Amino acid sequence: MTSLQDWLAHCERLHPQGISGIEMGLDRVQRVARRMGLAMDCPVITVAGTNGKGSTCAMLEAIYSEAGYRTGVYTSPHLVRFEERCRLQGEPVAADALVPAFTEVEAARLGEGDDGQVVELTYFEFTTLAILRTLSRSGLDVVILEVGLGGRLDAVNIVDTDCAVITCIALDHMAILGPDREAIGYEKAGIMRTGRPVVVSDPVPPQSVLDRALEVGADLWRLGKDFHFAGDQQQWGWAMHPSHGGRRYAGMAYPALRGANQLVNASGVLAAIEALRSRLPVTAQAVRNGLALVELPGRFQIVPGQPTLVLDVAHNPHSVAALAENLDAMGFHPVTHAVFGAMADKDLGAMLARIAPLVDQWHLTDLPLPRASSAQALAAQIEALPKPLSGPGGRVAGLHASPMDALRAAVAAADPADRIVVFGSFYTVGGVLQDGVPRLSAKHLAT
Repeated sequence: MTSLQDWLAHCERLHPQGISGIEMGLDRVQRVARRMGLAMDCPVITVAGTNGKGSTCAMLEAIYSEAGYRTGVYTSPHLVRFEERCRLQGEPVAADALVPAFTEVEAARLGEGDDGQVVELTYFEFTTLAILRTLSRSGLDVVILEVGLGGRLDAVNIVDTDCAVITCIALDHMAILGPDREAIGYEKAGIMRTGRPVVVSDPVPPQSVLDRALEVGADLWRLGKDFHFAGDQQQWGWAMHPSHGGRRYAGMAYPALRGANQLVNASGVLAAIEALRSRLPVTAQAVRNGLALVELPGRFQIVPGQPTLVLDVAHNPHSVAALAENLDAMGFHPVTHAVFGAMADKDLGAMLARIAPLVDQWHLTDLPLPRASSAQALAAQIEALPKPLSGPGGRVAGLHASPMDALRAAVAAADPADRIVVFGSFYTVGGVLQDGVPRLSAKHLAT
């Protein structure tokens, strides 16, 4: 196979099941990694959590890049192209550059240089190994790894981290990770290592996370105890407890990633940078520049135009609640149009109940995978929501075959002062980014 697309199709054929077919465990992927001699020769930061992982990785990447370090990032899923999952020095890896790593994974999977036994790998495991191999051979100064699902049994966890970061923990993937925050927290805490720092940026972490840190002897750094932040409408500041050196940053501009929740993520980022300062020194100017320049599509991304377009991959109750708060803070828009598509196994009732009071018109979309809820099923859930005591309430304006079809319908219905919010899944946001970031012009402006 000579192209990345050929290899991705091969991985799909090896393990075609959906999420219900994921085989949790590290034995198989560790076996292949050993055959490959896979190892990182630079500091590694591993990031787990329910929400905020991608933003945390992007801020770490931006700050270290501004400090002059060669950075590598693995994150998932992607929005449009697979290559987005692997960034080298701030740019997505070239598709052709991944092909040798896929070839090497396949040879190791088939038993080359070992006992000849074939190892079965899932799509995620196979692609993770290929990206880890690519990162390991790219001459990097720091590698930042985002956990795909959970932590303890995620393929990323075959790499021993030098600093773990655990972002907010909320209810998601409960069929796999457990029924409550304590169970989910235990899975996330599996990325901790003995004697290594673990930064917990969840303001109220589950006890299971704290217990696991004590059990394995990790060096625990907690938001609100070991580091703090505060801010007003103009600026914010961050401080480390004197027991960890007492470093402070004052009068900082807000991170370029929008939303009040980003200060929590940024606080964890600064703690992680402090934890690795002896190996990766960073100046105050690099911190300020990195936070000012960081970019990450689909995280409360506001696209200028008329109407205003908001893109957010919020796909569980916690992240949708954050989206609703951020929309509330945007100011007045006469009508809010929602382009919404989501997976059927999400807590759709809680998601919709939180954001429905802000939505006037719903444009619902199918998504191209078996796990997805149909637009028709989403419409039934929205129609069953309690109606507001006053005002028109959110109505279903249309059912669509794709996110782009839904966006076009929303633009046709919108006035220039309205806003359109695209959310519910990476696939929903990715679907409207297939040809680049849309630049909207309401029909009333076309004449």
